[in-house]
Amino acid sequence: MKHIVCLGGGNAMPKTVLAGLKRKPVKLSVICAMLDSGGSAGRLRKDYKIVSPGDIRRAMIALADTSPIVEDLFNYRFEVGELKGHNLANLLITGLELSNRNYEKSLETLSRILNIRHEVLPVTLSKSNLHAELENGKIVHGEANIDRPRHNGNLKIRRVFLKPSAKAYPKALEAIKHADAIVIGPGDLYSSIMQILLTEGIARTICASKAKKIYVCNVMTKYGETNDFSVEDFAGEVENYLRCGLDYVIYNNHRAPSSTRVRSYQKAHRELLKPVFMRSKKLNSRKFIGVDLIPKSGPIVHDSRKLANVILKLSKK
Repeated sequence: MKHIVCLGGGNAMPKTVLAGLKRKPVKLSVICAMLDSGGSAGRLRKDYKIVSPGDIRRAMIALADTSPIVEDLFNYRFEVGELKGHNLANLLITGLELSNRNYEKSLETLSRILNIRHEVLPVTLSKSNLHAELENGKIVHGEANIDRPRHNGNLKIRRVFLKPSAKAYPKALEAIKHADAIVIGPGDLYSSIMQILLTEGIARTICASKAKKIYVCNVMTKYGETNDFSVEDFAGEVENYLRCGLDYVIYNNHRAPSSTRVRSYQKAHRELLKPVFMRSKKLNSRKFIGVDLIPKSGPIVHDSRKLANVILKLSKK
């Protein structure tokens, strides 16, 4: 049975990669971003001096094998009072962490409740923060302010870094060492994926691994992070922070969605700008794997079944 390690945060990776692979005959280890600073997870992190529960929650719900009622309960978000904006699962994860004082035991408890047969791991338990340096030299502090810029989002990000440094969760490193394939993304390039690659030991261990290194490129660019990025730009930045090459880059090469469909999707996702394309057709075709990845209608996202099939095929090469 192939062992596939998936790295990411936010909604994109759980809803596409995990949703597609969880019922395949593979072993999954999911390594989650832990430095959210906004929303319910950010509030809990600040109030209780913990790592963010948000991305762990998303991964666990995506891998859950339980009733829709339980999944809906875990996704429930309070709308009024002091709990307004808080997600029930975030509160539960926080309560388990504070009562157990043992993060691993908390994850084991949640996995039993949700009947998860795969492994979900934090990338770090360090109390660090993500920062970005813009092209004008200004430093943006915190994941939330990079994710939804209050500054001029047309300014390019020169680099991102963690301060203080963050140590990798030991089991995350072990999972990478024993992987057959490592899947990075999709997800926000700087505010999500890079905080994982910047964690001490992660990039080095990935590069040392014999596993197939697969990057799943986003299907749309994002204001404030990847304005005007091409597939090559996304992959180049991942390799820059990894400090080694990727074996495969999966991207959508289907014809562009209609402008009407794009505008419809942007109503709920105003931060998304336009579909991502290859800039050059002369690049190594063995590395850049262009396939039809998005549904024929509806949201402009990766089709989880199509993506799972591509990942499985590449992991066996």
